[in-house]
Amino acid sequence: MVTVTTNVPQGDMLDEQDIKGWLDTLPETLKPEERERLNAACELAREAHQSERLPTGETVLKHILSVAEILVRLGLDCRTLVAAILHDVLLGNHVKVEELQQRFGVPVASIVSDMARIAALNMSQRGTRHLSEADHKENLRRMVLSIGDDIRVVLIVLAERLHEMRMLKHLPEQERMLLARETDEIYAPLASRLGIWQIKWELEDLCLRYLHPDEYRSIAKRLEGRRAEREVFIRSIIDLLQERLLAIGIKAEITGRPKHIHSIWRKMNRKAVDFDQIFDVRAVRIIVGSIADCYAALGVVHGIWRHIPGEFDDYIATPKANMYRSIHTAVIGPDDRPLEIQIRTREMHAHSELGVAAHWRYKEPGKRDREFERRITLLRAWLETRDEAVEHDDFVTNLKTGLEANRVYVLTPQGRVLELPKGATAVDFAYAIHSAVGHRCRGVRINGKISTLTQPLESGQTVEIITAREGGPSRDWLSPHLGYIKTNKARNRVRHWLKQQDYEQHLIAGRAALDREVSRLGVARPVLENLLDRFNFKKTDDLLAAIGRGEVSPVQVAGTGTPLREEKHPKPDLPLRRRTHKSQAHGLSDVVVEGVDDLMTNMARCCKPVPPDDIVGYITRGRGISVHRRSCSLIQGLDEENSARLVDVSWAGHSDEAVYPVDIQIQAMDRKALLRDISSTFANEDIAVTGVNSQTNRKTDQATLSFTIEISDMNQLSRLLEKLNQLPDVFEVRRQV
Repeated sequence: MVTVTTNVPQGDMLDEQDIKGWLDTLPETLKPEERERLNAACELAREAHQSERLPTGETVLKHILSVAEILVRLGLDCRTLVAAILHDVLLGNHVKVEELQQRFGVPVASIVSDMARIAALNMSQRGTRHLSEADHKENLRRMVLSIGDDIRVVLIVLAERLHEMRMLKHLPEQERMLLARETDEIYAPLASRLGIWQIKWELEDLCLRYLHPDEYRSIAKRLEGRRAEREVFIRSIIDLLQERLLAIGIKAEITGRPKHIHSIWRKMNRKAVDFDQIFDVRAVRIIVGSIADCYAALGVVHGIWRHIPGEFDDYIATPKANMYRSIHTAVIGPDDRPLEIQIRTREMHAHSELGVAAHWRYKEPGKRDREFERRITLLRAWLETRDEAVEHDDFVTNLKTGLEANRVYVLTPQGRVLELPKGATAVDFAYAIHSAVGHRCRGVRINGKISTLTQPLESGQTVEIITAREGGPSRDWLSPHLGYIKTNKARNRVRHWLKQQDYEQHLIAGRAALDREVSRLGVARPVLENLLDRFNFKKTDDLLAAIGRGEVSPVQVAGTGTPLREEKHPKPDLPLRRRTHKSQAHGLSDVVVEGVDDLMTNMARCCKPVPPDDIVGYITRGRGISVHRRSCSLIQGLDEENSARLVDVSWAGHSDEAVYPVDIQIQAMDRKALLRDISSTFANEDIAVTGVNSQTNRKTDQATLSFTIEISDMNQLSRLLEKLNQLPDVFEVRRQV
């Protein structure tokens, strides 16, 4: 809302009269304390907007009270009215949010804050060349819904836009056309989706009046009598039908209203017919209890009035493709006026209004969005039950939980709206704009402030990508632990770019990444030739290049490590039955021992094997089978006699509750809070520490810290080592062998 500051003679007195006059019109059911809150809100708004007028010539306070009056007619609660009165006080720093919270409570302050954000959004959108894009307009409607933590924000937005449209005649023609087009493309469809018909039809008619003035005047002249007279006609139809249906024992809910001008104009254009061929200028809807009652009501209707040939559709017997069901018929009513009548059950009506065949879906053809439809359904359910449930804490809490959006809507600096999944980052945003922008993304400004590339975006934010002249994406972006990318589109673009780069470069990078991971995890280097079929490659170089491109995780390959050297001694030929036996190792995991029966197993403390380490069993004297890694130095150093005690074992499967002890070593510069930072990393990754040892070299101020921790698998270990390696002053983190 644009304001112009002027000196208004006796402005305070006029404002006081406006406030008193409006308060006197409020319903008598309003409680005294609610009237006091509304009066206090009016006084604060009067102080905040002294001498301010709108381009239409009316005072800001007059505009605010008119918006509140629209909401009163919708039957909204006191809190919504207070927020509507105060909805502009944050603009221009008239009032601080803290003051609103103290005087009117956190919910009202939250609504007003959201209104300020939407006002800023409107200013950024006005006049942009993108407004004509269908997807962009739809995203604007979604953004209005996603910004508001309280759904009453949307109602205030619509009420304010309705009053602005009522005052449109006082603006210059260019401004009138701009606001009318914006309303027709964004706000009227939003009101339609919410089922707020009182606002919807008036917005549409006002838009038609300014966008297509000749057609509007032509239809208006042909609608005999004023709207009120036509409503009297509908009322008489309803009374007659109620009487006739009750006479045959049918209880029905009958509603109706004259067709508004915009709807008639739209149907004339859609069907390419003249006004005289529109038979639902006046329409009535009959809602009954059963399908049998539907056809009985149809008989009553055709018994009273003559049916118009060709204007009958039985969507109960033959539903539409979207499962819409109802009976439509047109008759010649009193005074030879055409009348459309719809007949349906309550179940059909609920399905039509809120289900897959909701009115706004088949009036606005386009692709389905089930998540957005779910939120719209919740909003409309709230509108229908607001009188009884608006202040009920459980209801409001559950509704807000259900309205948590799965997507965010953010703006480019040019005002274009982009839709992204919740949790998306600036990197996702950059790739949503264009692949070239994503590849060269190096930084981001969010609402004008420098931020990190991993910061999750929120609806309503303006995001500006800082790009380099040349270069490409970082391989780190593909790491799920670092949180750079949320969307598959961005991830695939990064992978594709990396794949297109120099093969030799990828080969070198892949070999280095695998060596680094093997060393860090403390596993034996795998024989790549044995893994080609598993990863679907023909050459080992292709597998290494894939690691370098980020297509294959080095953790996956390193975890398949084979022994450091071939065993020199034959396996024992034990005179036992060939049988597979599973025995639990301290309750941590099942290990399959082939050829050995009824022996307990335990994990060797020397090498602490973890799935999927390559393992071997050693038959001890009196302690069952000790499970070692094949690369364990003790196993590799066995003499011929003890090598005969080795037996094949394998992991039998992994339990979600199983944990395994692992030793890791950290090399770092000794500093204050180093141990605290490391401990915080363990806590954030939900990893238990069972042993600690640290040493410091005072000559070099370097610390060596050894930890025994419990992990569930190699992926968790790799993720932890990556996090620890990112800590300040940490040189090296690796698993101890």
